[in-house]
Amino acid sequence: MRILDRYLVREIVPPLLLALLGLTFVLMLPPIMQSLANLIAKGVAWTVIVRVLVTLLPQALSVTIPMALLYGILFGLGRLSADREFVALQACGVSLFRLLRPIALLAAVAAAATAYETIVALPDANQNFREITFNIVASGAESDIKPRVFYQNFPNRVLYARDIERGGLWREVFLADASRPDQTTVYVAGRGRLIIDRVKQTVTLLLEQGTWHTTFVKKPEEYEGSSFDRIVLDMDANTVFPRAQIIKGDNEKTIAELRATAALNRRSGAPFAAQLYTIQQKFSLPAACVVLALIGVALGATNRKEGKLGSFALGTGVVFVYYVLLYTARAGALAGRVWPSVAPWLVNVILGGAGVALVMWRAGSADRPISLSMPFLRRLRRPVPAVSAARSGRPVVVVRIPHLNLPRPNLLDVYVGRQYLSVFLVAFVALVGIFYIATLIDLADKLLGGVASTSVLLRYFYFATPQYVYYIIPMAALVATLVTIGVLTKSSELIVMRACGISLYRSALPLVLFGVIFSVLLFVLQEQVLVESNREAQRLNAIMRGYPMQMVGVLNRQWIIGRHGDIYRYQVFDPHRDRFSQLSIFHLGDRGWHLEQLTYANEVVLERGGEDSLTWVAHNGWTREFGTTTRRGAVRTAVQYAPFAEKAVSLESPTYFKTDEPDADRMTYSELRTYIGELKASGYQVIPYQVQLQQKLAFPFVAVIMTLIAVPFAVTTGRSGAIYGIGVGLVLAIVYRTALSLFGALGSGGWVDPTLAAWAPNILFGATAAYMLLTVRT
Repeated sequence: MRILDRYLVREIVPPLLLALLGLTFVLMLPPIMQSLANLIAKGVAWTVIVRVLVTLLPQALSVTIPMALLYGILFGLGRLSADREFVALQACGVSLFRLLRPIALLAAVAAAATAYETIVALPDANQNFREITFNIVASGAESDIKPRVFYQNFPNRVLYARDIERGGLWREVFLADASRPDQTTVYVAGRGRLIIDRVKQTVTLLLEQGTWHTTFVKKPEEYEGSSFDRIVLDMDANTVFPRAQIIKGDNEKTIAELRATAALNRRSGAPFAAQLYTIQQKFSLPAACVVLALIGVALGATNRKEGKLGSFALGTGVVFVYYVLLYTARAGALAGRVWPSVAPWLVNVILGGAGVALVMWRAGSADRPISLSMPFLRRLRRPVPAVSAARSGRPVVVVRIPHLNLPRPNLLDVYVGRQYLSVFLVAFVALVGIFYIATLIDLADKLLGGVASTSVLLRYFYFATPQYVYYIIPMAALVATLVTIGVLTKSSELIVMRACGISLYRSALPLVLFGVIFSVLLFVLQEQVLVESNREAQRLNAIMRGYPMQMVGVLNRQWIIGRHGDIYRYQVFDPHRDRFSQLSIFHLGDRGWHLEQLTYANEVVLERGGEDSLTWVAHNGWTREFGTTTRRGAVRTAVQYAPFAEKAVSLESPTYFKTDEPDADRMTYSELRTYIGELKASGYQVIPYQVQLQQKLAFPFVAVIMTLIAVPFAVTTGRSGAIYGIGVGLVLAIVYRTALSLFGALGSGGWVDPTLAAWAPNILFGATAAYMLLTVRT
């Protein structure tokens, strides 16, 4: 390989690897955030957690390798363009076609890697991920039971625990058993725990120091009950140890399995276009590396001055167009308008032809930028001639405003801030574009299969964007700081500033102020926007994926805990008419965990007496009062049964039953703090909520933390190039997100103090930033 080839490879490979790291991290961020904390909370071994995360890599790499190749070529050639090295190459007689040789080699390597991911690694990795996570979720029943949450995964049984100690021991347990027809047994116990024998695959429920009460649906006057010191109940082991085999989908099948499925579907008259499309897509994605390489050469080999920022914007636009065309062709294939074996190649043919044409045109005009003529912009830019006051003959009134010495940015602040904002906006828009691409890829099957409409997808984008913006603002701030300081360092402008008596701290002050502004913006987003947008995005996501609808938790909740500890169970609740059907009220003792009263009614309606008088009236039901009596030195349960045709009952207001179950993600800081106070007053477990409360304060500071840690990193790596600094920054972002999930899970599990768990990532990274700022040359 000649010197020029090696030189080009060295320029392209570092940004290629950096783009591969960043894009893979961005695409894997949602599943990492969803899976990591849950796996840690379930007590899954670290080896299994690493296996789960590794199985996500092929799915991401099959998409990000072609994208990273495009970014690498654009970044590498963009640097040569900005430094006018193409002028020197042209002066030496080096044509554009001569540059294609090393780039073609890189495209071939990228295509081979993509082919391995799509053909070999992806099917096995997807199937392994589904099997591992399925077994973890299904076999994690003991860790899935949360305090103050009704656990309904056991068939015909509902379990509720007011508190759970670290060792898995439940305190104050309520269990409703409807496994036998026409009767319901309720257990109220002081302690309990789930005992799972994974070798024998048996599951038992141990309850201690409680009572049990059995009522009969068709014979309400009959009753059975007693107290117990210890009782063991056998549970359904199939709910903990699943025996169902996970059927492979198209993405989990090899080419041979896809062909067999397509042949079987064709013989049986079932649709087989999806299998034929998937087979060809496994080959069209590797070929996309060659297509994107051609486009990268055509767009990057110029004498423009935009450098890496322009390359970043161009690359994101090309990638977005590629995947929109790809999934448009897929829609045509599944709809029967395009032959499925041809559809995956259409985008390669279209963009490949455009790439060849652009390369041919660029070879003859390498110094001319690709631009669109917009005459109206030139007209808008023409200066408007000023009308002289003397010529107009009109009197001129001069108003002198007193000069106030207010603090304001000087020329240096404007210069640094302008560079920072330009990089931030490009990084922000590009990351949002990647979010749209990733979401489109994830939901393409639902959209093309007719499960979701385009309007629903666009609405989902609208409501899901604030949450993603909440995550990418710190990353965009990190990239902007690294690039800005890195460019100032490489161009020796920081040295000039020092020579003029301006320290690094003063030069970086505008960047820190922007970090503070972004932190405030994050907190405002969290308090004012995310609560409602996340709820609507979750609803739309459930519609597109076909999940059961959670109609504000009202129509299908059936079990709910009251403000004063009463437990309500109802068959149907009509929020428009304020009407319950088959309502049971379990009133538990205030001075101990025992059942004092059980009320049942076929119907309960809200009646309005006066202007502000609201009364719940129960119809056709009965009430049982539970007490104790002493006979011959033995304490026995006394039961008083009283049927009624109509009776006023005490319930919460209608709005209490029409709202969601308390969820920290759908509550503001003040609402969550109030809710925690109520839980504490009732003696409930609040540690997980305390962690989430502190995280609402801690996370917005990440913009400032990332800015502070980026400044010394950029100074020390500036001479190595901004790309190297960005690579370090992305690694820091990955480590920070991992630490945030890790400490959050440890805090929720009670292993770390809640406040420390929420603030630990900021403390660690803030201390590192302070040390580096104090030791870097200023």
